[in-house]
Amino acid sequence: GQKPAPAHPTTPAPANPSRLGSFLAVGDWGWDPDIHGNLQSRACQQGIADKMAETMSELGDVRFVINVGDSFYPGGVASKNDESWNSKWRDVYSEQLRSIPWYSVYGNHDYLADPCSCSNNLEDCSQIHGDISDTNFFFMPNFSWFREHPELDTEVIALDTNYYMWLNHTCTLTSCYDACAKNLKRRADAAFKLFYERVAASTASNWIVFSHYPTDYFPGHWDEGVRENWSPSWVNMADESLPHGFRGFLTELSNSSRGHVEYFGGHRHNVDQVSTASTAPHSNWLVGGGGGWGTDGREQGFIVGEIDKGGKIRTYPVLVDFSLC
Repeated sequence: GQKPAPAHPTTPAPANPSRLGSFLAVGDWGWDPDIHGNLQSRACQQGIADKMAETMSELGDVRFVINVGDSFYPGGVASKNDESWNSKWRDVYSEQLRSIPWYSVYGNHDYLADPCSCSNNLEDCSQIHGDISDTNFFFMPNFSWFREHPELDTEVIALDTNYYMWLNHTCTLTSCYDACAKNLKRRADAAFKLFYERVAASTASNWIVFSHYPTDYFPGHWDEGVRENWSPSWVNMADESLPHGFRGFLTELSNSSRGHVEYFGGHRHNVDQVSTASTAPHSNWLVGGGGGWGTDGREQGFIVGEIDKGGKIRTYPVLVDFSLC
């Protein structure tokens, strides 16, 4: 159900003077009444959305939301006029929460009805949107992108890795398998190229890196002998077809020469650090417990990141009562 409008506008708390700023991270949230997993109502998504708004007011200095995708179940949005923008996002998350940029990437579900599964023209893409001041849509200027935040001593890097992770459960559900596969490969190759360009060029003390997929889907952790229907697509690909640096991605996320690297992925529907591959001495989270499709555990909610004046990012989960889910 829809939440009632508050009697009075929510006034954000004053920002903590020991922080440079904060952010929230969430994924896998756009519940659909007709096609869904084991979530039988929007109550879980709505409870998480309400808690996000409450937390934003308490923090007082939330600068952006990291959105790891699968934003609209079951098949994304077909255009910028699709009613799901309202029913699954604008009508669910508070106006205050949508007054800051939602830094986003495509998840596998987001591609299915989106014209840019078949088209390589950015202008055809329902979620691509490069005007950061227009918060009626997400901020996603390209499939993979970066944004520097010198005031936070932080750089945000967003990566579209769908081709190497979930190709055969994505393009097979579109009307254009060959074009879709070609497009997704081009985008995923560009993602890893961009990542290593930023490895070489960035001077930020902190990185916030995200894609739709958690760290345990990448080489270096996944058992390549496990080739099941649910295995990441890259395990069935020839090694020479993988992009430069792909096998070293987890190593770079764990690079101790960086001040701090915080990685976020979704796809599985829980919020935890125990099911993912370690990136110590840095940190990563599964944030796919956003209330959209189903639950793979009892930890449903989102992550708060606080960036202190020393440059350190501290992250922690905010979970809802599982009875909502």
